[in-house]
Amino acid sequence: MQVQKSYKEQSELGSLYLVPTPIGNLEDMSYRAIKTLKAVTVIASEDTRNTQKLLNHFEIDTKQISFHTHNTQQRLPELLNMLLSGQDVAQVSDAGMPSISDPGSELVAACIEHGIKVISLPGATAGVTALIASGLSPDRFTFHGFPPRKKNEQLLFFEGLKTQTATHILYESPYRLKKTLKVMRNVFSDNHRIVICRELTKIHEEYLRGTLSEIHAYIEEHETKGECCLLIEGGEIDTETSSILNSESLTVEEHVQLLITEEQLSSKEAIKKVAKERQLRKQDVYRMVHQQD
Repeated sequence: MQVQKSYKEQSELGSLYLVPTPIGNLEDMSYRAIKTLKAVTVIASEDTRNTQKLLNHFEIDTKQISFHTHNTQQRLPELLNMLLSGQDVAQVSDAGMPSISDPGSELVAACIEHGIKVISLPGATAGVTALIASGLSPDRFTFHGFPPRKKNEQLLFFEGLKTQTATHILYESPYRLKKTLKVMRNVFSDNHRIVICRELTKIHEEYLRGTLSEIHAYIEEHETKGECCLLIEGGEIDTETSSILNSESLTVEEHVQLLITEEQLSSKEAIKKVAKERQLRKQDVYRMVHQQD
């Protein structure tokens, strides 16, 4: 077990700061992110040329070092030595949060292994930004990154999502979007709801909300530019799953919790439904759930 006191305990070691960058609009850069990038010894950047534009805009003159998918193993020892010698390092990706479909997780794991503080700054991430304006349920969601590229692997991937009730968030290249939607139509019904978001926070920001068949037809006729977020509505609980909720093998507490999880009900709604299905008083169900005498 490891306990990290990010700010209360001093350390002779440096700290790794995970700094989010704007996903499009530079005004989304936070004061804290700018202050951190100015204060650290070095910035580990996915693409130093891209990050330099950001640094120039905010008049940040901190030194950069490249850190991306293709040089991770080469850079890890170098960055660790800096941190172990007491120097602070900030890690950034080209856009959004580090490690989310971008390099960074290996450095985080290495720092934790060596007892180096890892401090994450909050900021923009395309998936959640798209989700809350999508119109799909934001209560439960799963982020999958980019789907597989090969058709057979995509079919298996989407089959695995079909019965899950959470909203699914994916990223997809505009060059592969048409083929991906075509594969999806082999798995999901044509009236399954999806949302495509592109150019988030930029002047050409666009949301396409509708059924799979509607959006596929639209994409076939219109040129798509910019990285896309693809959101897929979660599936419904099937009859067999629903029947479990009435099973006498579940305790009252388990029954309530299952309704909260699977049907996304509030605690009050779940208690009311359990009371009705089991022909119990709501007050009794409430006491059992909250262990009141």
